[in-house]
Formats: sequence, C-alpha cells, structure tokens
Amino acid sequence: MTDKPKTDNILKLFKSNLVVVNIGLEHFYKTLKQQNIRVVHVVWQPPPKLEEDIKDILDKLL
Repeated sequence: MTDKPKTDNILKLFKSNLVVVNIGLEHFYKTLKQQNIRVVHVVWQPPPKLEEDIKDILDKLL
C-alpha cells in the first residue's frame, strides 16, 4: 500500500528550486552562491563556555 499524496509531495520537492539557509560556516554559503543556488547566510557560533561565577555576574547585568 502506498500513500500517493506523500509520494507526490516528495517528488514535487525534488523538482522544485533549492533554497538554503546556511548556519555557521561561511565556506558552505560561498560555495552554494557560486553555484547560483538561492542561499541565506546566518552568522552563528556557539556561546562561549564561561566559568559559573562569571556567568552569574553577566546574568545579573543583562
């Protein structure tokens, strides 16, 4: 038994134009851009690991 609507949606996805949201590594963004793929780059990096006492001070300030 197949689920025809799901199959149709999957096929439609693979036939559509690719749009990418790149998070983090700018190299991937640049490579996609060179291939004329619609891409948006989000500058992100993990928060730094802080010592607990410094974190408490910053939490109170912010």
